[in-house]
Amino acid sequence: MGDYFQTIVDLDATEQDAAPLGAALLDWLIADGIVDAERTDCVLDADGYGNAPGPRYAEAVDDPEPVDLWSNGLHITTGRTVFDSGQGEAGAATCPLCATEIRLVDDTWCPIDSAWAPLAGRFGDWEKGGEGAVECPSCHRSSGIDRWSWEDDYYACGRLGLTFWNWAELTHGFEQEVRRRLGGHRTVTLRGKL
Repeated sequence: MGDYFQTIVDLDATEQDAAPLGAALLDWLIADGIVDAERTDCVLDADGYGNAPGPRYAEAVDDPEPVDLWSNGLHITTGRTVFDSGQGEAGAATCPLCATEIRLVDDTWCPIDSAWAPLAGRFGDWEKGGEGAVECPSCHRSSGIDRWSWEDDYYACGRLGLTFWNWAELTHGFEQEVRRRLGGHRTVTLRGKL
């Protein structure tokens, strides 16, 4: 069966503003009844604690039926994090400088080692505070891995992420409201399964 999740990642939050932005979003979600104020053991993230759906949870999702699973809540992550979609592989990555798409898997979804080579270790470098510089095999210019885009939004590098465990699909309106409350920051929503 597995557990499904959706993570809204703020691509523009800085080290300094990630925690205050996350706290402000949580305050809003609690005040509007989207999540409960009490942190409980309801998520699969690192510490296992998050905020369960609140009485007005249905206003954020396209299916109002609550999910009856232990892992059913919101976890907010701050700090440099490489978010991913769980199972599977990214099919392609796109260079932010020349917009060339680099295929990372073949027709049978097996990883192409030579395509992955320029990306090897770059996520770890970025998470530890480095640039995670990747030289594009097409234009031969370097850019940080946090600037690359991924087919089906498989990866996202950010300093603020809101992960909703086993919620119905978030509505477009809810995602827009999150962006608005982030001051118009660019966001990406990863959807995945563990």
